[in-house]
Amino acid sequence: MLGTLFLLESRGLALSPVLLRLFRPCVEQALSANLKRIEQSTAAFAAADDWLLAYPPVGGRHMSTASLGSVIASQPKLSSSAHRFNSMAQEICEDVGPLESLQFADHALEGLVQGFSSYVNMLIKALPGSMETENLEGSESRIVRMAETEAQQIALLVNALLLADELLPRAATKLSPFNHSSRIDEPPRRSSERQTRAAPEQRELKRRLQRFVEQLRDSFCRQHALELIFTEDGAVRLSAEMYIGMDGSADEPEWFPSPIYQELFAKLTRIASIASDMFVGRERFATILLMRLTETVILWLSDDQTFWEEIEEGPRPLGPLGLQQFYLDMEFVILFSSQGRYLSRNLHQVIKNIIGRAIESVAATGIDPYSVLPEDDWFADVAQIAIKMLTGKANFGNVDQDITSPTASVSARSTLSHGSN
Repeated sequence: MLGTLFLLESRGLALSPVLLRLFRPCVEQALSANLKRIEQSTAAFAAADDWLLAYPPVGGRHMSTASLGSVIASQPKLSSSAHRFNSMAQEICEDVGPLESLQFADHALEGLVQGFSSYVNMLIKALPGSMETENLEGSESRIVRMAETEAQQIALLVNALLLADELLPRAATKLSPFNHSSRIDEPPRRSSERQTRAAPEQRELKRRLQRFVEQLRDSFCRQHALELIFTEDGAVRLSAEMYIGMDGSADEPEWFPSPIYQELFAKLTRIASIASDMFVGRERFATILLMRLTETVILWLSDDQTFWEEIEEGPRPLGPLGLQQFYLDMEFVILFSSQGRYLSRNLHQVIKNIIGRAIESVAATGIDPYSVLPEDDWFADVAQIAIKMLTGKANFGNVDQDITSPTASVSARSTLSHGSN
C-alpha cells in the first residue's frame, strides 16, 4: 500500500482529501504493524546473536551487483541484530518519506526511537548479571543471547553507538520533506537547503538516541565495577579491613598497589585495547567509557558508608601503614588514568577528597599523618614501577636496594629511568 501511494504522488496523482481520510487509518495501521515487526524481528536476531562485528550480509533493496561494493563499504561493522534493525529502519523510512500528504514522518520517527529504546534494553539484558534490567519500564520479557567476553560486551556498545550516531539519523533524513520532491516534475531541493533545515531536527534526534546509549554504557560500567568489588559469592573485596589490618600484621609490607586496583588497571588496559580496534574514528567514546568505568569504582568507594564507618569509627583505627597503602592505591589510579588520558577532573577531585578523608581519620587518633607518610615522589615512583611491572615493561637490572621501600625514592627514580624504553 505504501508503495502504491508513493507511485501515485510521484506522478502528480495525489489523493483527494476525502480519499486521504479513508486511506489514512489503513496506512497508519500498516505503519504501526511494520514498526512492531522491526522490534520483533530484531528481538529474534538478538536471541541468536553471537555479538561479533561484521559487514552487512549481501542482500536487500540496494544490493545490486553494480552497487554492492560501494554499499558495503559505506556500512560499518555491526552484529547481526543491529544490522537487522538498521536495514528495516532504512526501508521503512524510504517507504514513508515520500508520502508527504499523509504526514506520517513524525509517527515513523517516534516509532523508530521507541524501537531503538527497546533494542538497547535487549543489549543491556545481554550483559552478564543484568537482572536489574528485567523490570525496565516498557521492557518485555525476551530471551537474549549473553555477551560473555569483554569483546562481545564492547560490541554491544558499538551497535548502540553507530545506530544512534550515524545510521538512524541517516534513515531519518529520508523522512524529511526537504530530502525529496513529491512529484517527478519538481526539481530536487539543493543539498545546502536540505542540510540547513534538517540540522536542528538531526541534533535533537541524536540527543534523544544518545541518552539510550548512555544507559547501556552505564550498565556496562556498573557490571564491570561490581565484578571487581565483589566476589562471586557476594563477599566485598574492597573493604576497610585490607587497610586497617596492615598495622597489626607482623609481616613487613611489600609496597605495591592492592590486588583490586591491579585488576582494575588490567581490565582498563584490555578494554582500551579492544576499544581502539572497534571504535575507529570514535575514540572520544572509548575515552569516556574508560573514564566512566574508573569513576564508577572510585565513586563506589567514596560513597561506601560501611567502609568509612570502619575507617573512622571502628574498634581498630586506620594506622600509618594502612594510610600509606591507601594513599599508594589512589596515586596509582591517578597515574594510570592520567597516562591513559582518561583522568577526568571529577575523578581527580574525588580521589583527592577521599585521600584527605583518610588522612583526617589518622590525625583524629593523635598521629601526625604527614610525619609517617613518605614524600609524594615515593608514591609516584612506586606507582610508575607497578605500571611497568604489570605491563611487562620493567627492566630493573641489578638493584640491591628495595625500590619500593619508603626510603628508596632516589633509587626508585634512577632505576625507573634506567628501565624506561
